[in-house]
Amino acid sequence: MSYTYTTKQGDMWDSIAFNELGSTRYTDILMRSNMKYHTTYIFSAGIELTIPDVSDTFTNEDMPPWKKVSG
Repeated sequence: MSYTYTTKQGDMWDSIAFNELGSTRYTDILMRSNMKYHTTYIFSAGIELTIPDVSDTFTNEDMPPWKKVSG
């Protein structure tokens, strides 16, 4: 079940993914769930983000483009 997270000054995508979802590997999924803010690098306080449900299944498609294995 997804929920809402309210940012603190200085939050960044990867730190939110790590703290709220348990791993930075979910950064891309978190960003896709909050496309309104996809160009934000460092958040100000008070922004409400949707924290999506993530499963234990992790595929190459869930990874950010720079971490995908090509072959």
